[in-house]
Amino acid sequence: MKIAVLPGDGIGAEIVAQALRVLERLELPLETEEAPVGGAGYDASGDPLPEATLKLAKDADAILFGAVGGWQYDKLPRAKRPEQAILGLRKHLGLFANLRPAQVYAELAGASALKAEVVAGLDILIIRELTGDIYFGQPRGIRKRDDGEREGFDTMLYSEGEIRRIAHVGFKAALKRGRKLCSVDKANVLETSQLWRDVVTEVGKQYPDVELSHMYVDNCAMQLVRTPKQFDVVVTGNMFGDILSDEASMLTGSIGMLPSASLDANNKGLYEPIHGSAPDIAGKDIANPLATILSAAMMMRYSLQQPAAADRIEAAVKKVLKEGYRTADIAESGAKQVGTQAMGAAVVAAL
Repeated sequence: MKIAVLPGDGIGAEIVAQALRVLERLELPLETEEAPVGGAGYDASGDPLPEATLKLAKDADAILFGAVGGWQYDKLPRAKRPEQAILGLRKHLGLFANLRPAQVYAELAGASALKAEVVAGLDILIIRELTGDIYFGQPRGIRKRDDGEREGFDTMLYSEGEIRRIAHVGFKAALKRGRKLCSVDKANVLETSQLWRDVVTEVGKQYPDVELSHMYVDNCAMQLVRTPKQFDVVVTGNMFGDILSDEASMLTGSIGMLPSASLDANNKGLYEPIHGSAPDIAGKDIANPLATILSAAMMMRYSLQQPAAADRIEAAVKKVLKEGYRTADIAESGAKQVGTQAMGAAVVAAL
């Protein structure tokens, strides 16, 4: 099983290294090959997604991704910025379904910004459409009006087919969980969202065993803070999913705990933590590697068809948390606070 390893920038190399230690401990027939991406790709070849990196990703069975970005790249033309690498990978590989689980481990309920009783036992799966919407719609740009003022414009665009295929992902995921699917849109204002709601409702007729509900995105943002355990699976568009999944991450206590999978129609995927490159703490051995390790578990389950290995990794993470190991972002009084490498070693030992 060939894995393309793209560490990226900032803390990317540190957290990916720990995930690789865990994968190595599984003693499975895995072949890994590393390549630069993001700012590292730009430094190496003048492009955030070098051709060789893209080829490696296309040829691999799955991609393990770190994080991209850094202050030193902020003044580059938009097409050369590190973030274009992840957008390019999604586009070239057809990674249209982004799965972002938000689970509160019992040991971390007190680390949430909300009361422990509000989040204890929380287990939400947010499914975000990844290749459409305002991020990819055309036309877009900045232009000068007749009166001399500049204006920026982006196009929110979804086809019926794009909505239909992500809706099927949502319903199928709900069938394997609590059989509840909440579709999030802004149909009271946006024509795009009205089409979204209509198509999701049509697809829902094929899944009579799943309870379908619809919710406006502003209400969903509020309900995630008010009573988050009402949700099972949430399906939504690219922009709304981007925002809501980051909000959901804070219910768990730290953005450093949340993995993600971006899948194509055949379950080939790119796996990454949902957090950024955190250049301010890069090289300090304090970043939380658990989201990346849990992303590797998702890779085992979805793309490499190794569910037993996924279960082992997830059980090891739970054991480490139960034993009191904490990185700085989830540390509380009395915890065994450890760094990035020590946390990775603890998970390997638990395996």
